[in-house]
Amino acid sequence: MTTEIPPTPGVLLAGGLARRMGGGDKPMRTIGGRTILERVIARLSPQCDGLILNANGDPARFAAFGLPVLADDVPGFPGPLAGILAALDWAAANRPEAEWVLSTATDCPFLPRNLVARLHQERAAGNAQLAVAASGGQTHPVIGLWHVGLREELRHALVKEDIRRIDRWTARYRPATVDWPAEPLDPFFNANTVEDIAEAERLAALDGD
Repeated sequence: MTTEIPPTPGVLLAGGLARRMGGGDKPMRTIGGRTILERVIARLSPQCDGLILNANGDPARFAAFGLPVLADDVPGFPGPLAGILAALDWAAANRPEAEWVLSTATDCPFLPRNLVARLHQERAAGNAQLAVAASGGQTHPVIGLWHVGLREELRHALVKEDIRRIDRWTARYRPATVDWPAEPLDPFFNANTVEDIAEAERLAALDGD
């Protein structure tokens, strides 16, 4: 079955505090001479109908990438759900024709080149309001498709119910789960530590990128 891909802006979630990397912006670490953020943008630009960056603090540090930078709508660094909510609000205000937003972490340098297409295919097949990626027996709920129409329900969950875990919220909607093979390279490998950066250098050679 071939599913037509609707307009899908992408939000790159860079709002984390990178404690395991000693602080700073994880996506600005380099692999093979390019920042992780550059690699994420290169993977997603051909798939998405425009990209935006969710980051807190001074947006000027990302100026070189030429992307709109959105801070969280909800104060107190409540996690990725706040960044997703900010993106859904942005899409409703700026891209009214877009019913879906893709979210992804910015510490995953090897994202699949068919990420958006496969997520849409599976959510359409299951008539789901959400779709999340998986690999190696593990789901990656920060990487997925979100229906813009869920934004008020998400706002209520964050502000009134103090929900922080993505999978706790997505479980309410039975999202479509889309699995990718983890060999020879897990496309959702994430660089969380200094050791992971060294491993990513090796994997980049495997990936030919």
